[in-house]
Amino acid sequence: MRLKTSLLKEPKHKELVSCVGWTTADELYSCSDDHQIMKWNLLTSETTRVVKLPDEIYPIDLHWLPRSIGGKKQSQAESFVLTSSDGKFHLISKLGRVEKSVEAHCGAVLAGRWNYEGTALVTVGEDGQVKIWSKSGMLRSTLAQQGTPVYSVAWGPDSEKVLYTSGKQLIIKPLQPNAKVLQWKAHDGLILKTDWNSVNDLILSGGEDCKYKVWDSFGRLLYSSQPHEYPITSIAWAADGELFAVGSFHTLRLCDKTGWSYALEKPNTGSIFNISWSIDGTQLAGACGNGHVIFAHVVEQRWEWKNFEITLIKRRTMQVHNVLNDAVDLLEFRDRVIKASLNYGHLVVSTSLQCYVFSTKNWNTPLIFDLKEGTVSLILQAERHFLLVDGGGLYLYSYEGRLISSPKFPGMRTDILNAQTVSLSNDTLAVKDKADEKVIYIFEALSGKPLGDGKPLTHKTEIVEIALDQRGLTSERKIAFIDKNRDLYITSVKRFGKEQKIVKIGTMVQTLAWNDTSNILCGIQDARFTVWYYPNTVYVDKDLLPKTLYEKDASEFSKNPQIVHFVGNQTTIRRADGSLVHLSVSPYPAILHEYVSGSKWEDAVRLCRFVKDQTLWACLAAMAVANKEMATAEIAYASIGEIDKVQYINSIKDLPSKESRMAHILLFSGNTQEAETLLLQAGLIYQAIQVNINLYNWDRALELAVKHKTHVDTVLAYRQKFLEGFGKTETNRRFLQYAEGLEVDWTKIQAKIEMEMARERERAAAGPAVRASVTVQQ
Repeated sequence: MRLKTSLLKEPKHKELVSCVGWTTADELYSCSDDHQIMKWNLLTSETTRVVKLPDEIYPIDLHWLPRSIGGKKQSQAESFVLTSSDGKFHLISKLGRVEKSVEAHCGAVLAGRWNYEGTALVTVGEDGQVKIWSKSGMLRSTLAQQGTPVYSVAWGPDSEKVLYTSGKQLIIKPLQPNAKVLQWKAHDGLILKTDWNSVNDLILSGGEDCKYKVWDSFGRLLYSSQPHEYPITSIAWAADGELFAVGSFHTLRLCDKTGWSYALEKPNTGSIFNISWSIDGTQLAGACGNGHVIFAHVVEQRWEWKNFEITLIKRRTMQVHNVLNDAVDLLEFRDRVIKASLNYGHLVVSTSLQCYVFSTKNWNTPLIFDLKEGTVSLILQAERHFLLVDGGGLYLYSYEGRLISSPKFPGMRTDILNAQTVSLSNDTLAVKDKADEKVIYIFEALSGKPLGDGKPLTHKTEIVEIALDQRGLTSERKIAFIDKNRDLYITSVKRFGKEQKIVKIGTMVQTLAWNDTSNILCGIQDARFTVWYYPNTVYVDKDLLPKTLYEKDASEFSKNPQIVHFVGNQTTIRRADGSLVHLSVSPYPAILHEYVSGSKWEDAVRLCRFVKDQTLWACLAAMAVANKEMATAEIAYASIGEIDKVQYINSIKDLPSKESRMAHILLFSGNTQEAETLLLQAGLIYQAIQVNINLYNWDRALELAVKHKTHVDTVLAYRQKFLEGFGKTETNRRFLQYAEGLEVDWTKIQAKIEMEMARERERAAAGPAVRASVTVQQ
């Protein structure tokens, strides 16, 4: 990826340009010390003067009012705030009329920023004050006062906090009084510029120590650049939070969100005092010290999938390279390309007006449909369909171009969604809520309605990243997520009224990805690259999970690596310096998944015997139990030396009725409640009581015996025997109450148990019709 820059031969401004701002993706306003406000039209390449400001106004900063106000979308911005050196800020219409001038600070007003809703304005000045204003220019509050000038300011993603500079320090101050203020030393020199992105919640800073840095919102340093030759005079995020630009003297740099540099340009600009990204994130403009305005387009983005490599060579042209046969195709578009995604045999490209869907089998005939809203901020693909996210909502399309659904939830903000906070599979869509970070909304893909009982999935702490598995049945769909403490959890998407079972399967996990062809999960946890070959093991046999993992030292990936994708048995990881590392994982677990999904148990056992790997046997054991295939489970557990489990499986085989066997398989997986319910529904009351006795769940055993008026003496006898073994006496009131006047006769109890077992054998032999009638009678 690089920047394609353009400068006019002669500057349009006579003095230095102090600030620039886009109204649409093709129209820019620039302000200069020559008191002129110019309008640049990129489609016609015309530059016109909007207005000449009074001679006492030297503009310093400009910010357009956000386009979405009160839920209504405007096609373009209509007014902007201009801060100036005379201590005022000016509200100016698009036509250049000064609507209002407000005395704001003693000395120059160094920066002004609208919040994301356009309801409040923050200004900072040489007097060290940070002030909040209403949309009409009325002072609401003075947020902070300090002895040094404040050079730059930015709003937090939720418009509830403000980030500002104070000498070498960065300060985050919430708008609520008495809330905790976060302050840290960020640079060794004066900080000149800062920016805070609403999508990825990361902070940028640049200063006179000639470095730029990336921070998270807790003030932790994620990246620090090498010192440049000159101070960093401007820095700005692209709207989607994937890229940022850095400006210095004769220097323009394009960087990834993790900090590493894609491209460095050395244009003849003087210092670049201000950088502004266009709304669609495809180009940027810089305000130059020598009177120029520099324009730069982002080109040469690359997408890879299997044997295809696609490059955006011009704004409207893509090149497709098939590395197997060296075939090259050129794809031409009517408008400039904004976003693209290549996966599952399809290339989806969004331009400013249309969406193109190409099949990798045929590049000549794309499917084209018009977009409702121009700027697509995110494209996600699954095997059967894809998701487009824009300012207006979430739209799920089939690869034939048919709109399938448009899910919605209360308080939805689509402008701050990214690949970490939205996940798509063939039947499910998951979206992390921004208003409450502990909540994940889960939708049925085909209808767009909330899944199951309609309640969102709620976790106890804030969630950072989510991912849905891609294969298997809808009823078994799983979602994995990382929370704020970097713990990795997995849970089932389908819920039927009962409390969700969220299980922790990893700690200190930085990044994760599901495989595209089988439900294998990979992640980097605590300096180890880890692959969970069968994450579902936690629901089947939790003790077995460590044996189903593959781990490898990840120190070679340096600090903060990111998994780009996990396709087939190839994982692609991007290191902190931007380089890509490819890792291969064993192909056998994926083959095992394929055999199990097709119920080819003999082939699965044969594969494990061929590979002779304990991890694979452990995966097969868990898969077999999950599918109630106990004969295979017995072979697999024997192969990994779990003799106690082999014996238990053998005892399950000897049980007379199908219901008992099913219940004990559920018990094997730790699902006590489900096992008991199954036995009670089948009318096997004694067996349900016996299960609770075996688990020393005495209160529940007695409760069932009393409720069904049977085997109370059996429960009391076993309880008495248990207490005698420890030399204790009964203290529980309920047991004392029922034990009054009751004498334990083990001969009678054994006879009763024998009768129950004989009855169960008879019922099992009699067949389902008799079993059903007995259950109804009971």
